[in-house]
Amino acid sequence: MNTTLQKRTLGKSTLEVSALGLGCMGMSFGLGPAADKKEMIALMRTAVECGVTFFDTAEVYGPFTNEELVGEALAPFRHQVVIATKFGFNLAPKGDLPWKGLDSRPEHIKAVAEASLKRLKIDSIDLFYQHRVDPNVPIEDVAGAVQDLIREGKVKHFGLSEAGANTIRRAHAVQPVTALQSEYSLWWREPETSVLPTLEELGIGFVPFSPLGKGFLTGKIDETTAFDTSDFRNTVPRFSPENRKANQAMVMLLHEVALRKHATPAQIALAWLLAQKPWIVPIPGTTKLHRLDENLGALAITLSSEELADIETAAAKIQVQGDRYSESAAKMINR
Repeated sequence: MNTTLQKRTLGKSTLEVSALGLGCMGMSFGLGPAADKKEMIALMRTAVECGVTFFDTAEVYGPFTNEELVGEALAPFRHQVVIATKFGFNLAPKGDLPWKGLDSRPEHIKAVAEASLKRLKIDSIDLFYQHRVDPNVPIEDVAGAVQDLIREGKVKHFGLSEAGANTIRRAHAVQPVTALQSEYSLWWREPETSVLPTLEELGIGFVPFSPLGKGFLTGKIDETTAFDTSDFRNTVPRFSPENRKANQAMVMLLHEVALRKHATPAQIALAWLLAQKPWIVPIPGTTKLHRLDENLGALAITLSSEELADIETAAAKIQVQGDRYSESAAKMINR
């Protein structure tokens, strides 16, 4: 096993992590029933043995159960790994649905930090993201609350998720932002417009979630695929059967490149992301050991400038069909 994976530093911060992280959400929540606990603990520990040092969770995943799972799995490796979690939702004490929307009031952020520290079995959160921008709380107040937690030693680094360029600037002026986490892949490229240039200017790292298009870019999903009733992709317009059929064009592009590189479409999708900027660290999620292995294989693939240009030319001709979120989920994104 490769225990010395390539490392990357998130922007101009001191936070160095493996060049690919592991998104843990789907182990507990969102993509069907929760996976077997023992298997997921084994998967995360295998990831550490393979050199993965960056793990992503959030209080809302479960809710709460994913943090507990990550905390238990990584307890023996605490000093080898970087654990990122998130605040910003108003959850009932037991995590019961419906959630009551967003809540980034400073007192709530501090309460969430205390609860997350306990669930994760750690004394300091390595990277604490605001999960979604709260239109009711000035971002300066959010940054100030996290700054207080950093001064107290309860948090090491501040992050934002799905924030726009102006919000990033305002937050960064109060407390330096180490990383932005947002969706980014060959089939969702909106961050390239204003977010990526802002991150580059300010020296902030970028952590793409859903780097494999919520599984679609692996080539294992087509219009006949049936998702579990608890899988949130059932609510995503981009995953309607007719849009899945239309969007196969992007998978075919990855497949063609993969054949030439003796790789898989997933590996090409990740290699493409890694080639965009040296401070980009994708966090593909999986519940399967062979997929973990496949994803890490992307780190051995180098796409030449000619290959990247060819992908760019081909991708520009493909019109991806369907919104990436349902209407209600889209309302949570305030740019």
